[in-house]
Amino acid sequence: MKQKIFSTTLLAFLSLFAFFACNEDTETTALTPIITSFTPTNGTAGTIVTITGANFSTTAANNTVAFNGTSANVTAATSTELTVTVPTGATTGKITVMVGGNTATSTSDFTVNATSATAPTIASFTPASGAAGTTITITGTNFSTTAANNTVMFNGVLATVTAATATQLTVTVPAGATSGTISVTVDGQTATSTASFTVTTTTTTSCNATTVAAQVACLAEAFKATLTATQIASLQISYTKANAIKWSNLPGGVNIRNGIEFSTLTATQLAAANAVIAAASGTTSDEGYSEFTQIRAADDYLGTLGASGYSSGKYIIAFLGTPSETGTWMLQFGGHHYAQNITFNGGNVVSITPSHQGVEPTSWTSNGLTYAPLKSEHDAMKAMLASLSETELAAAKLATTFSDVLLGPNKDGQFPATKQGLAVSGLTTAQKQLVLNAMKPWLHDADDATGTAMLALYESELNSTYIAYSGNTSLTNHADYARIDGPSVWIEFVCQSGIVVQNQIHYHTVFRDHTRDYNGL
Repeated sequence: MKQKIFSTTLLAFLSLFAFFACNEDTETTALTPIITSFTPTNGTAGTIVTITGANFSTTAANNTVAFNGTSANVTAATSTELTVTVPTGATTGKITVMVGGNTATSTSDFTVNATSATAPTIASFTPASGAAGTTITITGTNFSTTAANNTVMFNGVLATVTAATATQLTVTVPAGATSGTISVTVDGQTATSTASFTVTTTTTTSCNATTVAAQVACLAEAFKATLTATQIASLQISYTKANAIKWSNLPGGVNIRNGIEFSTLTATQLAAANAVIAAASGTTSDEGYSEFTQIRAADDYLGTLGASGYSSGKYIIAFLGTPSETGTWMLQFGGHHYAQNITFNGGNVVSITPSHQGVEPTSWTSNGLTYAPLKSEHDAMKAMLASLSETELAAAKLATTFSDVLLGPNKDGQFPATKQGLAVSGLTTAQKQLVLNAMKPWLHDADDATGTAMLALYESELNSTYIAYSGNTSLTNHADYARIDGPSVWIEFVCQSGIVVQNQIHYHTVFRDHTRDYNGL
């Protein structure tokens, strides 16, 4: 009897021990966040800082960020990037990120600069809410009287300043903005509003469709309603192959493209055009609409260096066919280093290629904010190549040298007859994931639903996909090149010597689909 009682007690004890042991194992395997870098590395309270790393929560509120112990507000989050505001009262020291009880600490200090007497301040803004395209008046002190020298952000999304005095700014709520604080940066010093601006979902055009195609079509008609008959004649042209292939990587505005140029639009018209573009674009940080606005800003930066012909005003928007929830039509938008060709048919997005992005310089700082719109593309391709063994690299390396992408503008349908490089089918599961990760930045430029669907398609074709490179795998020198080529997907990334900033490289990329470019026109 005693033996039976002892055995039963021992069994219960061992079960309890195993339970707690399993719980401890589960807790210790939770992913710990990692901080690899942050930019800028210094600033005043109110400065917007981007923290790059891994294992962050994609829910902003689930990331606890502190600057030397002072809690900061996280305004946007992905698994690899956080957007935060330097809090009032912060002091120079390490940045920490805590997720699920695990904490990462930066290896270097963020330097908190003292706020000078000339730093901008925000006293108020009016109205307190509005949709994209709404005109907002910001009142404060120490603003630049040159509109372009004031960088205004709505919860981290860049806005257009249309008028400026030392005490008042007139700005337009940007497409893609979300509710949150407003910040104004002048000469590297940033002021952040104490109150939040509420971005409303109901627009003056009442476009509240349940699908991307219907929303874009509705906003396209709303944009047309702001234009004159002459402007509409330039904007909306025939849906033909000859018109569809008219896009370029070069500066030159509407002279070498279809549509209507941004420089000819009023503030109201431009806001309506941007609303169309934002609705057709992805929402991932530094991709989609955000990437488009940053690449446009790069042209403004080149203009400040004295280069002629570079301006965000030289970008275009065009409709090929009549915007409709049922018919077939194409939305084109772009300019220097940017081209999107998105086709709709029967209420669906049926093609998101060809798509071109480039940038010069690869990164720059303006009014204390650092921009690097193609960093994720570069880093993802580099990580894919870095995972390969020496034997795999030898198989992936191409004998050809590339000074530009192979299938850029006017190279439609000219895919190589045979696959070149390394077959993805022979890679490990982890390496295959890196190949998928390398595709994501281009797919994230499309609306979120379409990007997800296309990624699933390309994943299903992964074992018939090849990767290749030329030059160096670091992708840092002229003619360094990387490629992904599948039954459907085709992506190229190349480094070129600078054209305006000649002591640096710049990037060219192209994303095509073997069977879906221009929806098969």
